[in-house]
Amino acid sequence: MKELFERCPALKACEEMIAAAREILLTCYRDGGKVLVCGNGGSAADAEHIVGELMKSFRRRRPVDPNVAAKLPPELTAKLEGALPAVSLVSMTGLLTAFANDVAWETAFAQQVYGLGQSGDVLIALSTSGNSIDCVNAALVAKAKGLRTIALVGAGGGRLAEVADVAIRVPETETAKVQELHLPVYHALCSSVEEALFPSQA
Repeated sequence: MKELFERCPALKACEEMIAAAREILLTCYRDGGKVLVCGNGGSAADAEHIVGELMKSFRRRRPVDPNVAAKLPPELTAKLEGALPAVSLVSMTGLLTAFANDVAWETAFAQQVYGLGQSGDVLIALSTSGNSIDCVNAALVAKAKGLRTIALVGAGGGRLAEVADVAIRVPETETAKVQELHLPVYHALCSSVEEALFPSQA
């Protein structure tokens, strides 16, 4: 986190919310939960990116659970890594397009949260305006099901910031500039969570 604020001083204003998001993620993983991630356009790509950093080694080596490794051939275990369970809601093309076509696009993410989310899980929703209705609806369903919600938004916050448990409002309003600041925030979160949960792995 110190490195984040040194590299991106503008994000110092978000320090309290970033720290709160980190604690939510750590609690989720320590209690056996998973993370669901959603967004649109460039934020959809960010959702995929976040899942990629959580589901495999990011900045340090992650060993496989020894209880699992004991049941696998060593050559297979050698090609696996410790994972922090995460699901990109933007990746399920068949379900997304079917639900958008047959029911409503604005509740396609919400449907996935309803089907996949469990109490103790976390939803990360990215929206530069904070008003992406599909992300807002997903957050509402998350709240109803007992998930915690982290919103990555722009300075305005929008409706998503009102619904989320933690809203990281980066100090920009232009879409591209908001997204440019979202990336170092979620990289820092993924790195910090990894470091806490895999402390002995250099």
